[in-house]
Amino acid sequence: MSAGCWSPLAPASHLRYITGHEDLDPPPLRVEPRLRSQAERLLRDGETLSSFVVDAVEEHVRNRAMEDEFIKRGLASGEKARRSGKYVSATSVVAGLRRRLDRARKAAAGTVGGKRPRAR
Repeated sequence: MSAGCWSPLAPASHLRYITGHEDLDPPPLRVEPRLRSQAERLLRDGETLSSFVVDAVEEHVRNRAMEDEFIKRGLASGEKARRSGKYVSATSVVAGLRRRLDRARKAAAGTVGGKRPRAR
């Protein structure tokens, strides 16, 4: 990603480099002592509560952006169907998804750890 280019998927920890801001520390948060102790118990070696919170915010930002795009595509598809009068039945969509799932399962059955075994 180039400097000065911001995306909703940009990791929050890198925003100061992208936007030029140097003071983007997470704001102080008030949390119940129970939640804080639960979070602290989950910390990995070398991880701080602050970095844990930043990681959680980054993940939530990515998820929210994907959710927003999904909703936009759905709304656009609905509008296109209304304009054209052409709709696809739920039964047809589910059948197509089942076929895709079956193909994916068959393909995965021939793999080991996500990779196909080497021919010897």
